[in-house]
Amino acid sequence: MNIRELHQRFGTDEECLQYIQQMRWPDGVIRCPVCGCDKVVRVERKSESKNKRGWFFLCQEPTCRNQFSPTSGTIFHDTHLPLIVWFAAIALMLNAKKGLSAKQLQRDLGIGGYKTAWYLNHRIREVMQEIGQPKLGGIVEIDETYIGGKTIRRTDRGKYRTKDAVVGMIQRGGQLRFRHIGKGSATAKAITPLVEAHVSSDVQRIMTDQSTIYPFGLPKEQLPKHETVDHSREYVHGDVHTNTLECAFSLLKRGIVGNFHRVSIKHLQRYLNEFEYRFNRRSAKADDAFIETVCRLAGFKPLTFASLTADEQA
Repeated sequence: MNIRELHQRFGTDEECLQYIQQMRWPDGVIRCPVCGCDKVVRVERKSESKNKRGWFFLCQEPTCRNQFSPTSGTIFHDTHLPLIVWFAAIALMLNAKKGLSAKQLQRDLGIGGYKTAWYLNHRIREVMQEIGQPKLGGIVEIDETYIGGKTIRRTDRGKYRTKDAVVGMIQRGGQLRFRHIGKGSATAKAITPLVEAHVSSDVQRIMTDQSTIYPFGLPKEQLPKHETVDHSREYVHGDVHTNTLECAFSLLKRGIVGNFHRVSIKHLQRYLNEFEYRFNRRSAKADDAFIETVCRLAGFKPLTFASLTADEQA
């Protein structure tokens, strides 16, 4: 959905709120998020208060009597930003092939502070993680790339020791998976559980480069299906190549270098989720991706700023 279509469809916060209500309760039956009771009434506010919304739902269960709105208990919960700003941010992030930095989002949407824009960015990324997806089948390409750290000469041993490894897996004509596996060179030990978790046991063919981690990292039953291409000599050998995955890596790298400039390794998987989510919907209608994202936002629990910025070891 482009910005012009967005503003034609959602001109006010009330229209956005009604849309979230529709996404959260598609059967039209409003349920209390605390007790699940469907006996609720809509209450209009007769006087102005610090809450800008003119109405709320009231649960009629005598032991509950919870007051809530369509955004209660969702990623939108307790937001100080207008919902139209949220919807515009979703559209901009979905349409940006190489990502959209918080600074750019702040400028484009007139958001007051950088922290607010950064927090908004990450709350949208939170719902872009793919959960419960089917395993990859058919022809699957697997490769690794490296993010951040200091660039070391290619001839040096341990040249990736300051960088973080990202493994990519893609089914030709199908889905992409990006996974951050930690600092330093990728190893066979790290590859094995990823392949077991994301690649079907009845995959037809697995294609990689000639890195030694794959013959030792692939499960035994998949080794006969393993084919390699020698990148020191060629990038395509018949139909054996990893170019589909290299295209996805290219978008990721250009996004980090050109838009984000640098990313926190703590949040690297969130950025990978964003690129994976967008790439997997590259052929879908723009409206479908927008609808799915809003529906996910209405179904995810709140992500607090404190939990987002907390020390990982705390």
